[in-house]
Amino acid sequence: MQRPLAIFTAAVLAALATGIPASAQPTPSKPANYSENSGVCRQAIRDTERALRLPIGIMQAISLAESGRWDKSSRSHFAWPWTVMAHGKGRFYPDKATAIAAVRKLQAGGLKNIDVGCMQVNLKYHPKAFSNLEAAFDPATNARYAAGLFARLRTANKSIMRAVAHYHSTTRARNRPYTKKVMRLWNQERRRYFAEEREKKIAAWRAAREERKAAKLARQRAARTATIASAGSR
Repeated sequence: MQRPLAIFTAAVLAALATGIPASAQPTPSKPANYSENSGVCRQAIRDTERALRLPIGIMQAISLAESGRWDKSSRSHFAWPWTVMAHGKGRFYPDKATAIAAVRKLQAGGLKNIDVGCMQVNLKYHPKAFSNLEAAFDPATNARYAAGLFARLRTANKSIMRAVAHYHSTTRARNRPYTKKVMRLWNQERRRYFAEEREKKIAAWRAAREERKAAKLARQRAARTATIASAGSR
């Protein structure tokens, strides 16, 4: 596991660290509360991407590189909101309370270099990112901070790829493999997004077609009823 450097982008991002620690690579385990939590990060990140008008799927890709896990039963890869990285090792916790308790225990032992949440924001290099651990593990708050950081890195570097690289580290040897991984995941996320949008449009078209058919049938029935009533009154 590569560790981030406490580096500042002096010209544009004064006092803002440019590296978030590398992808949490937790020990594989069966996801706890999968159905409840597998989509939590995705929805929070999607909302944030839209709010900040970031490229579709870019933060989703970063989240998968940072806190992604695989569920064999559903054959899906998703970011886990209760992920904690410390001592170069990641852990997936079953819920928010357990993750917070784990971080507090680490902090009580003097450790500061800890990554948390969907986007694995580092508490040492971003000490003012969150007001408390409750906020740090809130998926929307976690995603919003990370997305804001990414947006600033993109502006400073005038490049999506360099923003991705510096999100991880400003050291080329460290950020190149990470950038390649995120770019691969981003391509997958974009394909997924456009496939979902296409399915939505098809579903909407089919629903509208069925409504038109139903309306036409209702008119035909009404016309027949009117004809019968007219004939009976003669």
